[in-house]
Amino acid sequence: MKVEDPGQLHPVFARAFNAQDRETLATLFEPGAVFVTAPGVAIAGEQRERSLEDFLALGLPIDLTPRHTYVAGDLALLISDYRIEGEGPDGEPVDHAGTSADVARRGADGGWRLAIDNPPGTARA
Repeated sequence: MKVEDPGQLHPVFARAFNAQDRETLATLFEPGAVFVTAPGVAIAGEQRERSLEDFLALGLPIDLTPRHTYVAGDLALLISDYRIEGEGPDGEPVDHAGTSADVARRGADGGWRLAIDNPPGTARA
């Protein structure tokens, strides 16, 4: 899937996440994309993919509300509020929430992809 408007990356991500559509989710990230697991901690490659899979395995929907999209050439900063809450597969309560600050880049094909997936946003360690 090619997202031609960076402001649509988060809505497309939320729909794919909630549908457990791994194929579409994979297309929304650059090959070298990083995922910030906590302030100051970024993972990439197979670790990033496993981390996304862990969130999908919760079987809970994500509520993702875009706040701002700032574009400078082929880069975009996406700010969104998100929440994943409910009861996990183990019966324990889950409540992941915050305001993300993600970076997207427009590729040679004109499609926008996440380069940095940063759910903690500007949260402090």
